[in-house]
Amino acid sequence: MSFPCLRLVSRFWLFGLLLTPLCADPDPLEPGEKAAGEWIKTRLETERLENSWASEKPLLESTVNGLKERADSLDEKRDHVKAKTAKDRDDIESMQAKNKAAADDLRAVEERIQTLGRKLVDLRPSLPPRLSEALEMSYRSLGGTGLSTGERMQLTMTILNRCAQFNRMVTCGEEVLTIEGGQGSQSLEVIYWGLSHAYALDRAAGKAWYGSPGPQGWRWEPLPDATRQVARLIAIYNDKADPDFVAVPAALGHPAAAGAGK
Repeated sequence: MSFPCLRLVSRFWLFGLLLTPLCADPDPLEPGEKAAGEWIKTRLETERLENSWASEKPLLESTVNGLKERADSLDEKRDHVKAKTAKDRDDIESMQAKNKAAADDLRAVEERIQTLGRKLVDLRPSLPPRLSEALEMSYRSLGGTGLSTGERMQLTMTILNRCAQFNRMVTCGEEVLTIEGGQGSQSLEVIYWGLSHAYALDRAAGKAWYGSPGPQGWRWEPLPDATRQVARLIAIYNDKADPDFVAVPAALGHPAAAGAGK
């Protein structure tokens, strides 16, 4: 009975030896083989890149040299253009400075013209009524918006010139006036001594007035004792009487004084 048992044990032991390699550890050379394969691939890629660089290097060096030469040529052209246009650039800078100065002067002129325009508007109530009415369109245009500097200057000079011209003359004629204390609007004979003063005559009613600029604008004051003198003064102006000296009331500032007429 012992021999069969030994024989059975031997078979199991032999079967165990046959199964032992199936459960053994992995081959220790396998990681090395993989690393060697990766190194070979890296080396092959390195050699390919080195060969590619060796073949392309002359072309790249030639391109770099060409770009350097072109850059040097452009630098020379730039320096030449700078030297050639130095005077032009100086002239441009000088012109820009002149333009800036001119622009500053123009702004100053615009401010002065606007200030003068405002003063002329404030002065209008003190102008003789005939002159103020004659300047109606100029004043209306001057008060408009969107005027250019040239247009505003032209209107301002028109008003100033008309005032200067009126101030150098003795003007006489019929005029419709509304005088405080009178009979509303009425046609009167009026003679102006420039911008300073004037005389109005209602020949039919036998009344006369003295006109002058006052604090609130042009005003008319009655002259109850000078109707005959004013009528003679107007007659002399219209060549309906012989030239003569006529004493008529006048005012220097606020006080009244006797003045000489035509």
